[in-house]
Amino acid sequence: MTKQRIYSKYALEAATLLGEQVKLGRKQRKWSEKNLAERAGISRATLQKIEKGEMNCAIGLFFEVAMLVGVNLFEQEKLSLSRHIEQTKDKIALLPKRIKVKTKTVQDDF
Repeated sequence: MTKQRIYSKYALEAATLLGEQVKLGRKQRKWSEKNLAERAGISRATLQKIEKGEMNCAIGLFFEVAMLVGVNLFEQEKLSLSRHIEQTKDKIALLPKRIKVKTKTVQDDF
């Protein structure tokens, strides 16, 4: 028996919002579900899950479909997004490569 994953309310609402924005973008372009699914290289059923905001769809599929219908995920300008990626990579480079969790030594010699 598989364990059901529980998501926070915020994560569920974010996925729902993105799904609704994808649906809006698709309808504004007057594309059918079948048409967008073919453009994205996915099944119509997967597109329907994305538009419903179901959390079991791969994030890459969410992002690709959003891009196809013109949903801006982070930045209006694509160059600005690249700049943010580089800045974040620069910050990560300054941090340690590994994070070691310090464990306390237990004094158990009674």
